[in-house]
Amino acid sequence: MEFREMRRGRQQLTEKESIEILKRNTSGTLAVSGDNGYPYAVPLSYVYYDNALYFHCAKSGHKLDALKNCDKASFCVIDQDDILPQKYTTLFRSVIVFGRAKIMENNNEILEAIKKLALKYAPYNGDDALNAEIKKGLPAMHMVKIEIEHMSGKQCIEFVKE
Repeated sequence: MEFREMRRGRQQLTEKESIEILKRNTSGTLAVSGDNGYPYAVPLSYVYYDNALYFHCAKSGHKLDALKNCDKASFCVIDQDDILPQKYTTLFRSVIVFGRAKIMENNNEILEAIKKLALKYAPYNGDDALNAEIKKGLPAMHMVKIEIEHMSGKQCIEFVKE
C-alpha cells in the first residue's frame, strides 16, 4: 500500500525518533471507521514493541465492533504541544501510525503483550501482583495488535531551525 509523503518534509522525524516517541509516551488516540460512516477516535493506553502497537479492550463495544468491520486503523501520539503565543503556534512533536488491527488469539502472544503493557504502566509491582491482575482481568478483555504499515513523525519548524 502506498501512503502520502509528508507535505512539509523538513519537519519529518526519522523512524528512530518516531519509535522513541511511541516508546516513551503512555497514551494516544485510536481512529477507526465507526458507526454509520462516522470516524471514531478514542484515547487509550498502549505499548509499542516489535513494530506493532498493543492495547487491551473489553470484549464488546464501539471500538471492537469498528475493528471487526474494518481492520484499518490510525493511531496518533502527541509527544509535545507547548503554546508559543507570540508566534501563534505551538512547539509540537507527534507521530501517526497506520496499520491493520487484529484481535489476538494466540494465548502465549496475548500473555506476552499483556505483560509488556503492564510492565510499562506498573514496572515495580512485582510478578505476583502482575500475575494476579492478569488472572483477574483476562476473562473480560481482548488484546489487540496493530501491525504498523506506515509511520510518520513530525515536529514544528522551530525545532528544525534550532
